Amino acid sequence: MFSKACEYGIRASIFIAKNSLEGNRVSPKEISEEIDSPQAFTAKILQALVANKIIKSVRGAYGGFEIDKKDLPFINLSQIVEAIDGNAIYSGCGLGLHKCNENHPCPVHDKFKGIRDGLKYMLETTSLEELALDIKSGSTFLKT
Repeated sequence: MFSKACEYGIRASIFIAKNSLEGNRVSPKEISEEIDSPQAFTAKILQALVANKIIKSVRGAYGGFEIDKKDLPFINLSQIVEAIDGNAIYSGCGLGLHKCNENHPCPVHDKFKGIRDGLKYMLETTSLEELALDIKSGSTFLKT
């Protein structure tokens, strides 16, 4: 459903958020190791997240990536998805057809519309803070 870059972007954002709650910045190497992503690919994803003001990059000896704690409740998953994959996930065809729409639907169009709408709602109502707190408490995990 999401591109690999988007999956990594969500995982990286959650990892950065968890560390930010603890007052820590994380390096690109730490992030790529934690989310099992190649370091160069992770760097490109992080650049997109910085450009979209989802995460902050701090240079220097004590630098790394972070998110202001006060911003965590207001950053939702849909912002990350749109920063990396755009909003095509909300309108794409369930079968991958290029001309599927209300006037010319594919066989799964009506059923898939409900799934897309549910996904959009979940992405828009799930904050990074919520997910970071779940990781911090141990009730969920990022790495197998």
